[in-house]
Amino acid sequence: MGASLLRLHFHDCFVNGCDGSILLDGESGEKFALPNRNSARGYEVIDAIKTDLESVCPEVVSCADIVALAASYGVLFSGGPYYCTLLGRRDGLVANQSGANNGLPSPFESIDKITQKFNAVGLNTTDVVVLSGAHTIGRARCALFSSRLSNFSATNSVDPTLDATLAVSLQTLCAGGDGNQTTALDASSADVFDNHYYQNLLVERGLLSSDQGLFSSPDGIASTKELVQTYSSNRERFFCDFVKSMIKMGNISPLTGSAGQIRKNCRVAN
Repeated sequence: MGASLLRLHFHDCFVNGCDGSILLDGESGEKFALPNRNSARGYEVIDAIKTDLESVCPEVVSCADIVALAASYGVLFSGGPYYCTLLGRRDGLVANQSGANNGLPSPFESIDKITQKFNAVGLNTTDVVVLSGAHTIGRARCALFSSRLSNFSATNSVDPTLDATLAVSLQTLCAGGDGNQTTALDASSADVFDNHYYQNLLVERGLLSSDQGLFSSPDGIASTKELVQTYSSNRERFFCDFVKSMIKMGNISPLTGSAGQIRKNCRVAN
């Protein structure tokens, strides 16, 4: 669940700040926003942790802090770096489905557009490249990359920045399906947190358009390619910068002090 818990933290922080709003139930909640519907996972893990905590120290640890801590241990248990997660967040009272639909970066967007969305929450271009490296673990559905596999453009059936051998295997995987078939974002070490993600981009084996775009698109060549090259050859530098970016992301507009609340049940406000 490491990749799913990491993604849950990312999707929480980009909408209303890191306030646990992604956990709230209800059809108008963030859970049912397009970027999260049928793809965000890990809610039951957070519920189980919350239940244990409430039995020991009730109304002390927020759901937002649980999500942040779960993400950090998801990284650590996958072989990534340990980092001290800042704590003290409190939980929001409302979800923001439109914020999730409009504010979360999409794999179909240009690097410039994705960078703008990062800038909007106080993150920079380096954070874009570093946090994209979280795709060294986890999987993606065919629906998120099948547009690269056929009818790509007027001149190319397949995305020319996608390795031909990988394209064939993905076409086989996705053929005739409903778009929910999944494959590893980093085929070379799917469940290990390392820098292979960046090495893949150098040989056009990035799964999502937004991944490969960091190295191959005009926007990427202008602003992110150099960092991709650096991280591809320096795992320690990637780990160090990843820790910095995760702490920075985890500090997006947290509710502290008397703001918000400590939810007893992460799915509903008290």
